[in-house]
Amino acid sequence: MNDEIRMSVSGMTRTKDSKAVYVMFQDGDKNAEIALPECRLVSNKGFSDEEIAQLTDYVSNEQDSIFELAKGINPMKAFLGK
Repeated sequence: MNDEIRMSVSGMTRTKDSKAVYVMFQDGDKNAEIALPECRLVSNKGFSDEEIAQLTDYVSNEQDSIFELAKGINPMKAFLGK
């Protein structure tokens, strides 16, 4: 795994009574998506089991700050490029 992995965070989404945030990681051709708050692996292409464990641990440990980032995301502004 490279020292520089690209991480993207979705805005807050709702399903029934729960809130969710999706965290995407990209390292060259490898990509993975993890759903919060359950730290569930949604998809993985190319990361090893050990790398996924590291990414999942990171997301779990940084969950509060990731949720704060997600709260500040405005999808319309992002869509319109503002």
